[in-house]
Amino acid sequence: MKTVFLDLDGTLTDAGPGIIASVTHALKALGLPAPDPAELGWVVGPALVDSFARLGVSDTAAALQLYRARYTEVGLFENSVYPGIPEALETLAATFRLCLATAKPHAYAKRITAHFGLNRHLFAEFGPELDGTRNNKGELLAHALDELGLDPDDCAMVGDRHHDFDAARFVGMPSLAVTWGYGSADEYDTADRVCGAPEALAADVAALLR
Repeated sequence: MKTVFLDLDGTLTDAGPGIIASVTHALKALGLPAPDPAELGWVVGPALVDSFARLGVSDTAAALQLYRARYTEVGLFENSVYPGIPEALETLAATFRLCLATAKPHAYAKRITAHFGLNRHLFAEFGPELDGTRNNKGELLAHALDELGLDPDDCAMVGDRHHDFDAARFVGMPSLAVTWGYGSADEYDTADRVCGAPEALAADVAALLR
């Protein structure tokens, strides 16, 4: 059975509201200017320590601590499953082994997938440790392949940001970009195939892995 690795934020769920509000909270708590929330969509997807550095935060550890204080209490579930995703996962799971591969620490990701009932479709769930181990998504996918004993030729990565597609290239598997998340057309161009709607996800994955 072939394996599909799925991103979480921006692919399965719209996690933007909780992430952006928690990033804003951390910046304000540090006495730093916070951009308009409408300008912070790019923070959804990458490792947060990198996002805080890009925002000019010198003490990224303190920012991460402040972020997590709000996110774990409030932001985690300021989140919603994209319409059509439950049905798409049901269809995919009939043919493929589904695994989560997210830049969100797995301690949080597993709470979200369980809360929304998505975990019933997932064979395994991979994410970084809270200490930052495997924040790099390429390293995360390499770890997942090693843990499961999989050949990258029999796998694909589905996500919405270039980090997902870069990681897939790093380990030698094809990638599928979904357009309903937080990526851009330039990022989609770096994937092997593009999917425009959850209803088309199963067919596009099948075409990628045929």
